[in-house]
Amino acid sequence: VADILCEFLEVAIHLILYVREVYPSGIFQKRKKYNVPVQMSCHPELNQYIQDTLHCVKPLIEKNDAEKVVVVIMDKEHHPVERFVFEISQPPLLSISSDTLLSHVEQLLRAFILKISVCDAVLHNNPPGCSFTVLVHTRDAATRNMEKVQVIKDFPWIVADEQEVQMKEPRLIPLKSMTSDIVKMQLYVEERAQKT
Repeated sequence: VADILCEFLEVAIHLILYVREVYPSGIFQKRKKYNVPVQMSCHPELNQYIQDTLHCVKPLIEKNDAEKVVVVIMDKEHHPVERFVFEISQPPLLSISSDTLLSHVEQLLRAFILKISVCDAVLHNNPPGCSFTVLVHTRDAATRNMEKVQVIKDFPWIVADEQEVQMKEPRLIPLKSMTSDIVKMQLYVEERAQKT
């Protein structure tokens, strides 16, 4: 389940960065995932950052300790303008044996990718010069263990600054939710009312 979710989150993060124009469209290449076209960055440092982040998130997902994975798009002053929130929970039964179940989950994830692809229709344009970060909301017990188990050396977990987490009067835009035998997930966007 963690492998499937991390692979999905990697595709989703790349697509969010493309659709919301955080980086120039020239650094993205069209690929195919879940049988739909997606845009993936071909910038090595950006790709490495996303992979390292998800590599560190994976143990939390495996233990069901990650409540939310949030892609935060920030303006030049590092104040959030948008937060793409992936709420994730897994039922206790985590044995995957059926190919039909995996195929079903892939169809559900495809629907998420398609929603991200068209989300700019319901969101306002972002100001120029935006950047992004990935935040992980964990259960309390996980926070205590994270310092002990550092998956990637020189890639430490840090507590998010209050300004990265808080957004004044956000508008909530639900994008997609899914429930399957192996995972429940919903995706919504919190958008700052005044972006400029």
